[in-house]
Amino acid sequence: MKAIVYDRYGTPDVLRLEEVPTPAPAEGQARIRILAVSINGSDREGLIGRPLYSRIGGLFRPGERILGSDIAGVVDAVGENHSEFKPGDEVYGEIPGYHGGFAEYACTHGRTMARKPENLSFAEAAAIPQGGVIAWNGIRKRGRVQAGQRVLINGAGGSAGVFAVQLARLAGAAVTAVDNSSKLDFLRNLGADEGIDYRREDFTRSGKTYDLILDLIAQRPASACARALNPGGTYFYVGGPISILFQILLLGPFFQKTRNRHLKVLSVPQNREDLAPITQLCLEGKVQTVIDKRFALEEVPQAMRYVVEGRARGKVVIIVGDGKNPG
Repeated sequence: MKAIVYDRYGTPDVLRLEEVPTPAPAEGQARIRILAVSINGSDREGLIGRPLYSRIGGLFRPGERILGSDIAGVVDAVGENHSEFKPGDEVYGEIPGYHGGFAEYACTHGRTMARKPENLSFAEAAAIPQGGVIAWNGIRKRGRVQAGQRVLINGAGGSAGVFAVQLARLAGAAVTAVDNSSKLDFLRNLGADEGIDYRREDFTRSGKTYDLILDLIAQRPASACARALNPGGTYFYVGGPISILFQILLLGPFFQKTRNRHLKVLSVPQNREDLAPITQLCLEGKVQTVIDKRFALEEVPQAMRYVVEGRARGKVVIIVGDGKNPG
């Protein structure tokens, strides 16, 4: 089968198309013919090897040669004792371990996959899992955003951010979106009340405060983020330098006890239970699945460059083959 592989951390130039063995499903696994796969923050981190936690599978070189986790496709074979899906089932979801998706086939146990709704295209289905589930947890499940609250989303124009902006707006919150200037009009059209260009303004020094900050690309010190919270407010770290992660873990209890500000790490395990409610909102038209660009499998290096350079507005989706169910 064809796959996009890499053998060292670096820029998108280290990615290449290669013929590799087609995987056979082991006991309990299903093999999926991939028709669409979307790019996420985990792919960018896995490519460049930063932050440091992205190297857990391989400190000096990638432990897995194929990136990509959010897939949609058709089950074409199952191993012994697999009862979750059968050949011909249309499925979507995340591949465990955040790897293996930039390819024509992938094998998985299926516990993080779900049956694809008929009303979603394969590209739309592949665009939801990781970003949608992170946003669902940050805004609704754990963030519990209410009408009238003030919410700030840092990195609002990316994979999870576009879902988070819409979910916060749907809950009746006043939404501030932080990203580069080229995305601010797009984010206002998506529902943000205010846009901040992070290159021109530090939201932690504006004097404005928020009930929830969802930080998808952490750049500011923990103490500065605590300053931007209302009493009782919550800051969620999702991704960013490991130094800020340690600040949150070490200083979080202090700020909670002395200043009634809650600094937390938003850790979201791969799962399909949280995939269902965000997908339902997409099916109802209450949340848009925003796909900026589509690329072919051989164009993954160009697609990754587009994402790494911060140009993507929402999701970038890779169409594998002709993207159609062969029937």
